[in-house]
Amino acid sequence: MKITSPAFSEGQPIPATYTCEGADISPPLEWSDPPNGTVSFVLICDDPDAPMGTWVHWVVYGIPGDARSLSENIPSTESFLDGSLQGNTDFKGRVGYGGPCPPPGKPHRYYFTLYALGSKPDLPAGVTKAELLETISNDVLAECNLMGTFQR
Repeated sequence: MKITSPAFSEGQPIPATYTCEGADISPPLEWSDPPNGTVSFVLICDDPDAPMGTWVHWVVYGIPGDARSLSENIPSTESFLDGSLQGNTDFKGRVGYGGPCPPPGKPHRYYFTLYALGSKPDLPAGVTKAELLETISNDVLAECNLMGTFQR
């Protein structure tokens, strides 16, 4: 399984449009080759370089197993028409994407991690990354990630 973005390449800077210095909208993401038996996907974006520990920027789960992308500028709503849900981020517990916004200085790394699951998590909207990962821990068929950087 592989995840990519038409907006930036692996290890490259995330364009300002997708950060707090721009429109702060979610980037477009695409993936391919999920394993047989995939029922749903989970996407988590976080920053392991944050000063207070890993900072969670985005949590999406229940993405249908036949999906192969998330479009640019996903709304900050708890649920989507396709049944996908969004969880809480570290931006004061809000749901939806919060773009890179590190303190000035060194570049930070942002990991968009995609998990293929053999079921759909039975969780309400608004769970945390930790709650989600605990729930899916025994159901992950595959995972992959895309890392972009951003510096202010």
